[in-house]
Amino acid sequence: MMMMKGELWSNLGSTMAAIMFTYAMFRQYFPPQLQDYIFRYSKKLSNLFYPYIHVTFDEYTGERMKKTEAFSAIQNYLSDKSSANAKRLKADVVQDSQSLVLSMDYNEEITDEFDGVKLWWSANRSSPKTQQFSFYPAADEKRFYVLKFHKRDREFVIGTYLKHVMKQGKAIAADNRQRKLYSNGAGQSFHGLRSSTTWTHVSFEHPATFDTLAMDEKRKKEIKKDLLKFSNAKDYYAKIGKAWKRGYLLYGPPGTGKSTMVAAMANFLNYDVYDLELTTVKNNVELRRLLIETSNKSIIVIEDIDCSLDLTGQREGKKKKRDDKSEEGTDPISSMSKTEERKESEVTLSGLLNFIDGIWSACGGERIIVFTTNHVEKLDPALIRRGRMDKHIEMSYCRFEAFKVLAKNYLDIDTHPLFGEIERLLGETDMTPADVAENLMLKSDDDEEDEACLKSLIEALKGAKEEARKKAEEEGKQSEETEKEQSVNENVGEEDAISSKEVKENGVIH
Repeated sequence: MMMMKGELWSNLGSTMAAIMFTYAMFRQYFPPQLQDYIFRYSKKLSNLFYPYIHVTFDEYTGERMKKTEAFSAIQNYLSDKSSANAKRLKADVVQDSQSLVLSMDYNEEITDEFDGVKLWWSANRSSPKTQQFSFYPAADEKRFYVLKFHKRDREFVIGTYLKHVMKQGKAIAADNRQRKLYSNGAGQSFHGLRSSTTWTHVSFEHPATFDTLAMDEKRKKEIKKDLLKFSNAKDYYAKIGKAWKRGYLLYGPPGTGKSTMVAAMANFLNYDVYDLELTTVKNNVELRRLLIETSNKSIIVIEDIDCSLDLTGQREGKKKKRDDKSEEGTDPISSMSKTEERKESEVTLSGLLNFIDGIWSACGGERIIVFTTNHVEKLDPALIRRGRMDKHIEMSYCRFEAFKVLAKNYLDIDTHPLFGEIERLLGETDMTPADVAENLMLKSDDDEEDEACLKSLIEALKGAKEEARKKAEEEGKQSEETEKEQSVNENVGEEDAISSKEVKENGVIH
């Protein structure tokens, strides 16, 4: 037996040596053109006898512009198969950190069987040939799945199996869906090296809902009805030839609940939130890239848009004035830093308008774009016209209906003898819901704490009313003084004009 094994290894070694010698002679004495010809047709000949077909599913389409739905669906579909069959797994936390989803690790293969047909899935990744520094190395990798099946099952796989995979993958994604809050990381750098990632995210866990939102109940019902109508209007938007998106403008004084409204909208529709910081976006091209990488069922919000960038029609004129002033300065270092600051963002009004409702805005669907501002009068009319910001919602000061919502939220009461006085004061005084809520915050678990909070609110309302009265009186006095100064200046001007006229008529007196 030992001799037979020895002979077997000896014969195998001789065969391998003969093959290596023949290959070396082939590479040395055959012309390169003939070698390529032989290899090419040898590969074609082997493919004729190879019984399997390979289908590759890349993570991104085109120039990494958008993540494919097929890749995500396959990843979800294989999660159950992987946990049962794969030897190496990756774990992701979903559903408010309450459960884990397992998927097979890279360079791993599992077997799937559907309606008696056997298939093989493998997860792969390839790194770029030129390595570049990045905070997120995975962003430079090419990830893809490969499906292998027998050529006799081609029609079944393409016509039935892949549809089954997509359907099951989307269903699993819906069950495991965890909403996310995204922030654009584009433009961030470290020692001059730019980050390759545009969006980063955390779990979206804001508790705000329309039930807890301090607003008149009739207005809340109107907004919810509008949101539901939009989310169910895919066919309608296709019929009228418009991109499936809608714009909301939330405007009002600080503390009136604009950010809370965005959170309530996201929780109501179960949408992701993309918090877009315009000042970190380098130019219009990067802004468009950000839009393309947002997912469906999402809210893109730009908060305090009047403070983000100078997007008014007088932008060019203001820029020229700043340039003139910088040339007059004497500090070269300060001038350099201001120049770099101005170059921080080259996003234009035209670029933002195209972002909202240009051709690229149709890439994807079921998106809501929200602008918030404290000073709606400062915004360019082209930015907030109907069709771009379809619905304008004023977030005003707290009135009695909104107060009752806050009283229920904070004190868990629906009525109280002090409500009458509070209603009167709220009708006479401008106080934001944030300030009202601060006065309703419980300091202890004492049963009399409810009344103490209401009395604290009454005192705060009286104080705000008195401050508003004093401010109005001061403004009135300043207005009277300004009018007097203007009157005096006009009289002096008339006297100077008369004096000048007399001098011209009588001549100069020496």
